[in-house]
Amino acid sequence: MHNPIILFLLVLITFSGCIETQSSKGQEDTPNAAPQVPTNPSGRMVSLLGTVLPPKQLSEKVLEKRVDQLEDARKKYESDPENLDNIIWYGRRMAYLGRYQEAIRIYSIGLDLNPNSYRLLRHRGHRYITVRKFDAAIEDLQRAAFYARPAENKIEPDGLPNRLNKPLSNDKFNIWYHLGIAYYLKGNYDKAISSFKKCITYADNDDLIVANTDWFYMTYRKIGNLQAAQELLTPISRRMNIVENYAYHQRLMMYQGHYQPEDLLDKADRDNNSIDPTIGYGVANWYLYNGQVDIARELIDKILHNPQWDGFGYIAAEVDKVSLGNL
Repeated sequence: MHNPIILFLLVLITFSGCIETQSSKGQEDTPNAAPQVPTNPSGRMVSLLGTVLPPKQLSEKVLEKRVDQLEDARKKYESDPENLDNIIWYGRRMAYLGRYQEAIRIYSIGLDLNPNSYRLLRHRGHRYITVRKFDAAIEDLQRAAFYARPAENKIEPDGLPNRLNKPLSNDKFNIWYHLGIAYYLKGNYDKAISSFKKCITYADNDDLIVANTDWFYMTYRKIGNLQAAQELLTPISRRMNIVENYAYHQRLMMYQGHYQPEDLLDKADRDNNSIDPTIGYGVANWYLYNGQVDIARELIDKILHNPQWDGFGYIAAEVDKVSLGNL
C-alpha cells in the first residue's frame, strides 16, 4: 500500500504544469545550465469540437513510474542541456505524462540549438498532431523528411517498450508515417498518399507494415479509390508476426472479410457509452464507406466518450465528427 502523502505529491508533480529549474544565481554560475522551459499553468487541452479534454488517465503504478522517469530525464537534461538525446528524452517523458504542450516547448528549445535536427522535428511534429495543430505538424515533419535524407536510418528507441522489449520502428518510417497521418487529418489526401507510399519503403517488419497499410487504405477509401485500397491488402495475411499493432491488423482482416465489424466491436467495447478509438475508428469508417452514416455517427460519438483522447483514432474521429455534421 502506497503512502497517501507520496501519492498526493506525485499527482501534484504531474499535473501542476511546473518544471523545476535552476535558480537564476545557479544559471549565472554554471555556463551550461539548462535553458528555462516555459510552463503551461492551465495545462488545458481543447478538442476540435471546442470541448476541454480531461487530464491523461494513468493508473497509480504507471503514474509513479513515469514521474520517476521524468525526474531522471530532467536531471540528465539539466546536467547537459545541449545533448540531443537529453533534450529528446526530457520531451518524451513529459509527453508520456500527458503534458504535451510542455513537451513541445522542450523540443522548441532544443530546435533553437539544433534547428536542422530531424529527430527533434519528428517528435515535435508528432506532438503538434496530439494538440490538434496539423499545419504546424506538417511543417515540422516536412522539414524532418528533408534533413533526414542524407542520414543513416536508425532504429528509434522505445519510451514505452513492447512485450518483447524490442524497438520496432525507425527514424524515417516515423517521419513519413506521422506526416501521412497529419495530411490525412488535414484532409489533404493526395499528400497523405504520397507520404504513405514513401513510408512503406521503411516498413521492415509486420507491425510497421500493418500500421502504414491501415492508414493508407483509409486514405484511398476517403477519395473513393476502392481498387487501389484493395490492392494494398494483397500482402496482408492472418499469419503475420504482430508484436504491437494488433488493432491495425484486425482492422485489415476486417477489410479483407475475415472479420465482421461486429466481431471487432466486441473487442472494442469499453462500456455501453464508449469504445476503443483505434479499433472503433476503423469500424466507423467501414460503415461510412458502405453508406451506413447513422451507424458511423453513433460509433464516432462512442469513440469521443473514451478517455484516450491523445490517440490518432480519437483525433481522426473528431475530424470526422466535424465533417459528418455537414452531411
